Amino acid sequence: MDRSTPAQWLQPAGNSGGVQGVQLGVDDLQQWWHRFNDPELNALVNEALNQNLDLVQALGRLKRQRSLMGVASSTYKPEMTGGARTLQDIAAVDSYFHASIDVAWDLGLFGAREATMQVAHGELLTAQAQARGASVNLVADVVHRWLDIRMAQRQRGLLEQRVALDERALKLTQVRLQQRLGSHDAVQEVQLQLGQSRAQFYGVKESQARAAHALAVLLGRTQPDGRWLATDVQARMPQPLAFQLQVLPADLLRTRPDIESAEAAVEHAAGTLGLSRSALYPRFALSGSLLYSYNLTRNFRTTSDQMPLIGPVIDIPLFDWGRRRSQVEADEAAFDIAVKGYRQSVLEGIADVETALAGIAAQHERIEALEDMAQQLAARGDVVKRRQRLGLASEFSGLADQRAALQNQSDQAIAQGAQALAYIALYKALGGAPLPAQANAETAQ
Repeated sequence: MDRSTPAQWLQPAGNSGGVQGVQLGVDDLQQWWHRFNDPELNALVNEALNQNLDLVQALGRLKRQRSLMGVASSTYKPEMTGGARTLQDIAAVDSYFHASIDVAWDLGLFGAREATMQVAHGELLTAQAQARGASVNLVADVVHRWLDIRMAQRQRGLLEQRVALDERALKLTQVRLQQRLGSHDAVQEVQLQLGQSRAQFYGVKESQARAAHALAVLLGRTQPDGRWLATDVQARMPQPLAFQLQVLPADLLRTRPDIESAEAAVEHAAGTLGLSRSALYPRFALSGSLLYSYNLTRNFRTTSDQMPLIGPVIDIPLFDWGRRRSQVEADEAAFDIAVKGYRQSVLEGIADVETALAGIAAQHERIEALEDMAQQLAARGDVVKRRQRLGLASEFSGLADQRAALQNQSDQAIAQGAQALAYIALYKALGGAPLPAQANAETAQ
């Protein structure tokens, strides 16, 4: 199959924030969440890898498929069966005790043996890819939900400050109306701002609860930690350390679970095609039998006898050859479809990584722009404070700048969260996550 991939990424494979000079290779993908430098997040991911029920099911299916590999390998080995029974002759005069040992050995010629093992290996690869995919999705979801919680905690704190600021602005606007310094339209405008702030607060609160309960499910818990539902204006948004991506597009072929799954589908389709082609040829098997008979009634002179038989068994496709030929054509089409699916999964994997890299770069620029805006707002705030101390401005005149500063902090938190989510998308696109210890042990077998 065609495994051609670009030599390098189109988007810049690195960022400029944080610690410089850190290289990120394939091996580092197994512990990528440690780059957020958050001990609590590390503990949550480890708990999920050990307690998540979806991952346990995927590992159970992998263990089952490993056992079935033994079934496939024994298909073309000699089989021995034995039996014993009593029967009467047709005249119902004598009774006999029969004991027999039968041996059958399908030789698996014309590629049947190899194709059977290829099908079984493809099914094993599929189970491995599914288990790894469950691990990748689990780690990404845990980090995602944790970031959602931290984002909501910070947003709730900022919105509480904004609600308090809007309530103060409403009181001052009403005072200005009473003193004929303002208008009813100004009061209504502030009331609308207050309503919007309260609505956003309750929306963030709902999002926080949803993320907390989702995280609890991922960890196998019946209920979330109470701290996940609290407000924390000082909540630190985990930000990953800077890196230079050393993972190349060709590395996706051994790190992305969906590409591994597509490759397993090709392996399975090739094995199925091999079996259908081998069915076009005669099937050869060796068969042997040893029969021992004992006359229980002893009406005959001979009371016991034994007869050994051995010979080949040949199954020649004659009258159903057309059906078998049609099956080969159908399996050839299925194999071609599997190859096309593999190539498509490679293209999608490369596109996912490129999109994530572009998102990281865009959010980094967005954060820098918001930081510049924050400096400008801080400078304006200092000017307003000086004017207030000199009696040249009132408290009301500085409320708009204070609200803008809070909005800027909120926008920065959102941009930081979006950048962190872009990192998650990148690591997920790269197939970054380990399997738990028991899976690693099984893989090494």
